[in-house]
Amino acid sequence: MNKDKKIIRDILSGVFVASTTDAACIVDTVLQVSSTEPALISVTVNKNNFTNEMIKKNQKFAIAILSKDVDGNIIKTFGFNSSRDIDKFENFDYIEVEGIKILKNSIGYMVCQVIDTVDTKTHDIFIGKIITSERFNNEEPLSYLYYQEHKDDYLKVKTSEVKTAWICTVCGYIYYGDELPNDFKCPVCGVGASSFERKE
Repeated sequence: MNKDKKIIRDILSGVFVASTTDAACIVDTVLQVSSTEPALISVTVNKNNFTNEMIKKNQKFAIAILSKDVDGNIIKTFGFNSSRDIDKFENFDYIEVEGIKILKNSIGYMVCQVIDTVDTKTHDIFIGKIITSERFNNEEPLSYLYYQEHKDDYLKVKTSEVKTAWICTVCGYIYYGDELPNDFKCPVCGVGASSFERKE
């Protein structure tokens, strides 16, 4: 039976920063659940991600919509670091709404109160009621497909500094090193070493 993992990229979705009190990360799984009152959206976050833990604790989250012209440092900072280790907002302009930091370098945001959580084994789907939102501009949103097609432009992999980069074909995480351990698992999406592509 064929199993083309890349076909999932054909599902239209965007690239966002999900944030909550003391944590934030890049996500590509934000969906409208209902546009009638109350307006609902969902976001799916890996259980290994610190943002998942903090959304469960705080029961609120914000979604900032990224544009195609987003600064690649935002992708690298929010996508490939843990909020356990750094303040991801330290070098970026942000506002604070409902106690949650939100990137100003975005199209706009929605702040949600969690009303339900669905356990999908490796991830949790948080369903949130939009309690406040604002649009900053009318720039074109960054789609997940466009991001995958232009990933190197955003991430600027410096192969002169590191000989080999291993790129996760599912989420775009980059592991630097001459060899990728056989038992390596992506710290962002949890897939194994077989889902990584080598880039010299």
